[in-house]
Amino acid sequence: MSDDASPTPPASAAPVAPVAPLADIAAHLPPRGTILGLDLGTKTIGVATCDPDRRLATVVETVRRTKFTQDAQRLLVLAEERKAVAFVLGLPLNMDGSEGPRVQASRAFARNFARMSGRPIAFWDERLSTVAVERALISADVSRAKRANVIDQHAAAFILQGAIDFLNGRRF
Repeated sequence: MSDDASPTPPASAAPVAPVAPLADIAAHLPPRGTILGLDLGTKTIGVATCDPDRRLATVVETVRRTKFTQDAQRLLVLAEERKAVAFVLGLPLNMDGSEGPRVQASRAFARNFARMSGRPIAFWDERLSTVAVERALISADVSRAKRANVIDQHAAAFILQGAIDFLNGRRF
């Protein structure tokens, strides 16, 4: 090999999965298969899933964040258990559509996680998802303490439901 040739990655290196808006990834997804929805926060990650036909999103759990590697490992276990073919990550855009520090943190998380997951990671606009979920939980008379424990996973389900509705061509 010449000195100016770039090194070839080891054969064991997994290809980095694509990270892009859902509209860009949709055509590359298999027609069936579960997807995990993620609501990324500074202290927790809300996780949701859908059925293989992608009709209904349901809550899974709230992962308490510790270190990136441990968080990622837990998400990978959940993905394996559910045979997930992709992830949808809520993108916390500002109300005017601009990107702030939270968006940059979400993009960085997605880039790093893509190196480990081997599954596509699609971004989906999550504006007002937590507000909508909180209102629904209050309407259902869920106590403040219980809301605090489940709001992130319900926000993940809200995000995922919007994404699967988009994939199925249902726009409300």
